[in-house]
Amino acid sequence: MKAFSYLRAGSVDEARQAAASSATMLLAGGTTLLDLAKCGVAEPETVVDISHLAGLDTISLTDRTITIGVLARMSRVADDANIKAQFPAVSQALSLAASAQIRNMATIGGNLMQRTRCPYFRDPATFSACNKRAPGSGCSAIGGVTRNHAVLGTSEACIATNPGDLAVALVAFDAVVHLGSRQVAIDDFFLLPGTTPDREHAIEPGEMITAITIPTSAAARRSTYLKVRDRQSYEFAAASAAVGLELEADGRTIRDIRVALGGVATKPWRARAVEEALKGQVLDAAAVKRASLLAVKGAVYHGANHYKITLAPRVVERAILTMGELA
Repeated sequence: MKAFSYLRAGSVDEARQAAASSATMLLAGGTTLLDLAKCGVAEPETVVDISHLAGLDTISLTDRTITIGVLARMSRVADDANIKAQFPAVSQALSLAASAQIRNMATIGGNLMQRTRCPYFRDPATFSACNKRAPGSGCSAIGGVTRNHAVLGTSEACIATNPGDLAVALVAFDAVVHLGSRQVAIDDFFLLPGTTPDREHAIEPGEMITAITIPTSAAARRSTYLKVRDRQSYEFAAASAAVGLELEADGRTIRDIRVALGGVATKPWRARAVEEALKGQVLDAAAVKRASLLAVKGAVYHGANHYKITLAPRVVERAILTMGELA
């Protein structure tokens, strides 16, 4: 691990000023930063400690939104009564992420800023070619071992999967990221790799996440997060789905539906084609199965990750049927 200087920020403004330098990284729970530093990916010259800043760990509910402070711990948000009632998919996504020890330390902001678990990205000693680490060097994953890599949102420069669970639920329910002087829709906060896979988030130098706001809705209240993985704990998703469902008064017609995918794309993936196919339709198992296939429209596989193109629609279908009480 490279030696660095340490600064304990006295205020949000001081932290932002320090963060204007590309050689500076912010420290909150530390679970992501320490991982990246240990494997030689992150080499900050200065680490700015924001973990103690007051007022950034609150959770507040109004009749239209819930706002989560950037320093709120994952476990606390998952267990919050209002989150469980208004956004069960968010609570479930947090509870299914990482280990209990990490959830007790990791913050909401750090969770959103976590970087891919692509082994080629995280092993610079073995793999020099990684466009996320060294732009223009190439992508070692293409042509390599790809079972856990993305099939949606990829480019010739990168096929690394976004590792998040929470972010998938936030994308499904149109959360907004507060960056101080501006706010960014969560779906725009996460960037596609394109030709610049080293830039994963729409955060500018001198900006810092301060909070996340999620609009309340009937679909969010009737929601779930389904995560399929190789083992039942401490594992990233092979495919996951955050689904919310609102039915008309007849109990059969879909008024609103939200669908987002995890584990299969380079960013949390909103499956709008599935939503459009089912809105206004009668909730029916056959219709849900047909619509769920649209979740992987445009998917491209590289070798061993081809199974995700079959798995992802099944996860979406199962989640929708569960919410519709047809599973």
